[in-house]
Amino acid sequence: MAVSVMAGIPALKEVHQQLKTRMDKAVKDFQAHLASTRTGRANVAMLDQVKVEYYGTPTPLNQVAQLNTPDANTIVIQPWDVSILAEIEKALRASDLGFNPQNDGKIIRVPVPPMTEERRREVVKHLSRVLEDHKTAVRNIRRDGNELIKKAAKEKKISEDEEKRSLEEIQKLTDEEIKRMDEMAKKKEAEIMQV
Repeated sequence: MAVSVMAGIPALKEVHQQLKTRMDKAVKDFQAHLASTRTGRANVAMLDQVKVEYYGTPTPLNQVAQLNTPDANTIVIQPWDVSILAEIEKALRASDLGFNPQNDGKIIRVPVPPMTEERRREVVKHLSRVLEDHKTAVRNIRRDGNELIKKAAKEKKISEDEEKRSLEEIQKLTDEEIKRMDEMAKKKEAEIMQV
């Protein structure tokens, strides 16, 4: 993106920074959802959303155990405290990931079954809903920014030209972020549908 018009206007410098930060955060959140979305191969990121009850506190699985993938169809979970094996197994069964963990007393093996065509289509539909939610979040951020700019113009903090250029800049920023998310979703969809 070229030099920001808004960053050059003292009254809008902070607004621009806030909008950029919030939009980036929405995109990063979408990326995290993509990483944890199940494809045909085993991936430790698939378990990022799993929380284990650890001393009364829901704790991310990767903070109580070492996770690795010895092959394309298995995730191995080795807890640092063997006493929480049952809790980890319970959390995995409770998650909506459809896994059937196998506990041998020291580690938990999670076989990742190959995805059926129907399951792949469900995952792609879910991905579309998540994408639409994140696009909506970015559009809401744009709306907030537009309101702040119109308010600044109304209070005579910026000129009409600066208002017009700033509104165009916010629209351009919104379009870029949505395009980034669309591209990420297309790549992930292709990965999911690949047999």
